[in-house]
Formats: sequence, C-alpha cells, structure tokens
Amino acid sequence: MQSITECYRKVSKDCFKFIKSQETSKEKFKNKEKMIKSFLIPISFWISNRTKISNPYLIGLAGGQGTGKTTISSILKIILTKYFKLNVFKISIDDLYKTRKDRIKLSKKIHPLLMTRGVPGTHDINFIFDLLKKTKEKRFNQQRLPKFNKAIDDRLKRKSWYLVKKVPDVIIFEGWCVGARAEKNTTLKKSINSLERTEDKNLRWRKYVNYQLQTKYKKLFSKLDCLLFLKAGSFKLLQSWRLKQEVLLKLNSKNKANSKVMSKNELLKFMQTYQRVTQNMFKFAPKYSSIVLNLNRNHQIKSIKYNK
Repeated sequence: MQSITECYRKVSKDCFKFIKSQETSKEKFKNKEKMIKSFLIPISFWISNRTKISNPYLIGLAGGQGTGKTTISSILKIILTKYFKLNVFKISIDDLYKTRKDRIKLSKKIHPLLMTRGVPGTHDINFIFDLLKKTKEKRFNQQRLPKFNKAIDDRLKRKSWYLVKKVPDVIIFEGWCVGARAEKNTTLKKSINSLERTEDKNLRWRKYVNYQLQTKYKKLFSKLDCLLFLKAGSFKLLQSWRLKQEVLLKLNSKNKANSKVMSKNELLKFMQTYQRVTQNMFKFAPKYSSIVLNLNRNHQIKSIKYNK
C-alpha cells in the first residue's frame, strides 16, 4: 500500500494535467483520484513486474469506441515512465489506417465499404511488424510510424510521424479491435444491422474482414504479451460515448471547411461497420484477456478482474 501511495504522490500532478487537457467545459472527469490510485497504479505495478519477460513488452489495450482507451493508455504511460523509469512507446491502431488513396483502391477491388476506415483490413499493420522485427536486431536504427488525422480522414505528412529512437521497454498498442478474434463463417450469414442487410447482401465485406482476423491480424495479436480489455455495458452505450467524441473532434478541428468530422447519422452508420467485431469482443475478449476493466454508464472503471 505504501508503494501505491508513494507512486500516486509522484505521478498525480502529471496525470491530472493530462486529464485536464482532455476535458471540455461540459465534460469533466469524475473520480479521477480513484481511477489512478485504485486501478491504474496497481495495473502499472503488474506491468512493471512483467517487463523482463520480453524486450519490448508488448501490451494490447482494447475496448469499443469511446471507452477511454486513449486516456487510460496515456495515464499508464505517464505512470510507467515517471515512477518506474521505463521507456514507453504508445501507438493506436487508428494511426495505422491505410491512406485514403489506398482505401479507394481497396474499395474498388474488394467492396465499397472498405473505403470506410475502421475494420480489420483497412490498416497497414506491417508498420508494427517492422518495428517489432527491428527491436530484435543487434543494432536498432530509429524508425518512424504514421500518425492519422481523423478530421481529414488521412495520414499526416511524414515529418509529423512518431519517431522511435531506441528500443522501448514497453509498447502500448491500443485500439478498438486489438486482440479481436475471427468468428465462425457460419455465424457471418445472419445480418446484425441495416448496413449489413442493405450494403453487404453477398457477405463479401464480412468475409473479407473475418479473413483478415483469421490471418494477418491473428499473427500480430499473437505477439501481444498481455491484453487489457475495457468492457462497456452495451453497444448502445458505446454509440452515445462516441457521439460525444465526435463533438469534441469538431470543436478541435482547425480547418472546418475540409473537415471529415461526421454528423450524428453518419456516425451511427459508421459505427455499424464496427458492430459485429465489437459485439464478438464483448462476448469473448473477457475470457482471454489478461485484465478486464469493467466500465459503468458514466465512463468510469467500476471494477477490475485479473485473469493471468
């Protein structure tokens, strides 16, 4: 307990500073002291005790849209860096989206829905494979990884990309579908929403996404040393949280004229592309995740379960 208290004293100022940067005048974080002290610091101790297992120690952090992955992964990075003195690199699977140009090609070749960023198959995960490969070499040369701007629906210019200068002790790889597993082809047949019924009648899009999970993404996720899963109560709750995110994105978008920020109807349709994989993760991810963080309706961690 003394160690947790000491850790909290050393990291709380930086954690609160980050949290404040994420707040709006209408949206304030509640119970932030409890979130840090009761949940995220103990998780950080758990991670620190395992970092010698592999170098770098690869953490997957997953959860549906709007569950707070960016906030939680950022606070974990602050704690691991400030208190445990670990070199931590954090990246989102969202930064690995294929460019608009590449997604246009994919949509013409496979299915029009693949123009929409999000599902497995719309990322270039070779960047992570390359990073992991380079960390195992005797001499590590610095590497750049892309940054994606959702407001313009495309990658930022290369000069704005992440720069990894040396082998990290810890890599936090966060994203809504990180750790997701393929489903049986037989269950793909039944449509689960209006988008699947009207725009994927021949199942071509569903089958393509599922095949990506069966192959390339499975290979990548097998390299995770642990998986943290943020579990929300329902898909409907995720929709309401994601709507709030889009409002914030609109407020922060500098170039309003060229902004790709979505309207409410556009966003709800967009989330239907995520629904199948998200609901499968609701059902199965708690069984194979290392740590499950259960969230309440107010976006707060209510309990944690350590599985391994």
